[in-house]
Amino acid sequence: MKDSLLAPILPWNPTSYKRLLTREVHIGDVPLGGNNPIRVQSMTTTDTMDTIATVEQSIRMIEAGCEYVRITAPSINEARNLEEIKKELRKRGYKTPLVADIHFTPNAAELAARIVEKVRVNPGNYADKKKFETIDYSDASYESELERIRDRFTPLVRICKEYGTAMRIGTNHGSLSDRIMSRYGDSPLGMVESALEFLRICREESFHNIVLSMKSSNPQVMVQAYRLLIQKMHAEGMDYPLHLGVTEAGEGEDGRIKSAAGIGTLLEDGIGDTIRVSLTEDPEFEIPVARELVSRYNNRIANPPIPGFPESNSYNPYEYTRRNTRNILNIGGEYVPVVISDLSRRSEINQASLYPIGYSYSVPLDKWNLSDQASDFVYAGDLSVEFDIPGTLGIIYNSENWKRHREKPRSYPLFCGWELIDSNLKSTELNFVAIDESVIFGDRDFLAEIADDPTVVFVLDTINPHGMAEQRRIFIELMSRGITSPVIIKRNYHTSSDETLQLHSSTDIGALLLDGMGDGVWIKAPNVSEMKTNTASFGILQATRCRISKTEYISCPSCGRTLFDLQETTAKIRSRTDHLKGLKIGIMGCIVNGPGEMADADYGYVGVGVGKITLYKGKEVVKRNIESEVAVDELIELIKQHGDWVEPETMNLN
Repeated sequence: MKDSLLAPILPWNPTSYKRLLTREVHIGDVPLGGNNPIRVQSMTTTDTMDTIATVEQSIRMIEAGCEYVRITAPSINEARNLEEIKKELRKRGYKTPLVADIHFTPNAAELAARIVEKVRVNPGNYADKKKFETIDYSDASYESELERIRDRFTPLVRICKEYGTAMRIGTNHGSLSDRIMSRYGDSPLGMVESALEFLRICREESFHNIVLSMKSSNPQVMVQAYRLLIQKMHAEGMDYPLHLGVTEAGEGEDGRIKSAAGIGTLLEDGIGDTIRVSLTEDPEFEIPVARELVSRYNNRIANPPIPGFPESNSYNPYEYTRRNTRNILNIGGEYVPVVISDLSRRSEINQASLYPIGYSYSVPLDKWNLSDQASDFVYAGDLSVEFDIPGTLGIIYNSENWKRHREKPRSYPLFCGWELIDSNLKSTELNFVAIDESVIFGDRDFLAEIADDPTVVFVLDTINPHGMAEQRRIFIELMSRGITSPVIIKRNYHTSSDETLQLHSSTDIGALLLDGMGDGVWIKAPNVSEMKTNTASFGILQATRCRISKTEYISCPSCGRTLFDLQETTAKIRSRTDHLKGLKIGIMGCIVNGPGEMADADYGYVGVGVGKITLYKGKEVVKRNIESEVAVDELIELIKQHGDWVEPETMNLN
C-alpha cells in the first residue's frame, strides 16, 4: 500500500470529527450502534452463584449509569443461575440488559444465550486451548481447523438468532490461540483475523446482531487492532459496532490514564459505540470514568476546518513508527520525550517550588535529590529563577525575559511563531517556538523560513475543540515536507478535577504519542496542582510506552472468576515493588487471559484455584499452586533470583 493512498482510504475522517456510522444492534431495550449514544458498561466481580450479591452489585452499577451489566458464566451452573439473577433484577424494577461472559465452555454459552440479552465469546479460547505451541499449518490443515471451529460455534449462532440474543465477538490480545499465533503472529492482524473467522461463520448463518472488540493491555496494540479491523470490515462492506476497552489497565491514576490513552484515541476519531473501563476497583467506580470519557463526544459538533491531508504523506495508522527528528540537546532523536512543567502562575520560583515536579533540595547537604519523575524543563514565563538549578533541569523564559537571564546555565527562550525570525537575539543552543494552525497554514510560508534552523524545537499548541486532529495534521505537514525539528505537544485545560485532567490529557496527547508523534509533553492546567499535572505527564508517557519511569502493573479488573481479592493483592504487591522502575508485573485473577495478557510482562502472579497462585517469568510457569499466604513473598524471591531486585533503601536518587 502506497503511503500517498493511506489518507483517502481511511474509513474515518482524520481531520473532522464525525462518528463512524455502524449498524444498529438490538440488546434488550438498549440498542447499540447506529445513531444511538455511546453506551457505557461494566462487569460484576461477585460470585455468579451468589444471586443476591450479584443483583445488589448490579444495582449499584446501574444506578451509577451502567447501561449493560456483564456477568461471568464459567460453567453451566453459573449460566443457569443467570435466570435467577435476571428474575430478581426484574422483580426489583431494573430492566438493564444482561451480558453473559463466556470463555472455555460452549455449553454454558448456549444456555446463557436463551436467558440473557447478549453473550460475549472470546474466539481465542471458545474452541481452542492455549499451550504456547508453534504449529506449522498447511492451507488444507488450517481449513480443517476452521471447519472444526464452525462445527463448535454454529450451534450458539443459531440459538442467538432464534432467541434474538446479541453477541459480542471479543478478541483479547492475551488469549490468541496457538493456531492464530502460528499463522499471523502475536500482532494486531492476528487479533483481527481471530475475530473475522468467527464473524464469517455468523454471516454464513445470516446472523448480524453482533458487536466486535479488540482488547489489549497495551494501548498501542489495541488502537492498531481496532483501526485494522475497521479497515478490513470497510473493504468487505461490513459495519458492525465496536466495543472499546483496554484490558488489565490497573488501578487509580495509572488505570485511568492507560484506559483513556487507548479508548480516547479511538473516540477522538469517532470510533466506538460502547466502552468499558477496566479498573482494579469495584465496578461501580468504573462508570463515572467511562461517562467522563464519553461526555466529550455526546454533543461534539463539526470542528473548525482543518486543512486536508497533503497528497503524499507517511502517516500510517496501522503501524507504529516514531517520527524522525534531529536531537537538540536532550530533545528529539533517540531521546525519550521530555516533560515540561509550567510554574509560570506562581508569584515567584524558589527551591521549594521544584518539589512538586520531582526535585527536593537538602539545605544541610547543599544537594538536589531527583525522583524518577523529575521534569526536564520548567516554564518560568516572565518570572526569574535566582538559585542554582539541578544539573538535569532547563529553564524556559518568554523571549524578552530570557534576554535578562541568557547568561545563566541551561536557560532558553520561548518565541511565538514569527517572533523568532524577527528577533535580533536568540539562543545558539536551543530555541522553543510556539506554533499552531494559524502559523503553519497562514499566508506566509513559516516552515520554509525556519526549516533549516538547527536550534528550533516547536511547541505545538491548539485552541480547536478537535485539537488532537489539528495537531496531528500539523505533524503530517512537517513529515510531508521533511522537517525534522522536534515537537513538544502542549495542551491547555481549565478543569479543577484531577481525574478529568488525567482523562482528557491522556486522550489528547496519548493519541498523538501512540502514532509516534511528539518529543515532549507540556500540560498547562492552572487549576490543578503542579504535582498532579507532572504525574499525569509521566503517566501518559508510560501508558503509551514512550518513557518508562516507574513499575508497571498489568492488573485485571476482577470478575466472578477471580480466585483472590485482586484489589488487596495488587495493593500488597505494589507496596513492595513500586520502586522497581521499568519492571512490568502482571496480576491476574484467573487463567483466562493470564499468561497471554502478561506476554510482555516480566513476572506474573495468577490465581489458579481457591487460595492457590502460580508464578510466571514471562510466559513460563516457574512455581505452581503456591499458597496465597506466601505467594507475594515467593514473587519477591523470584524477582531476586533473576537479578531484577533492588533494595528500596539502596535506591540512588541523586
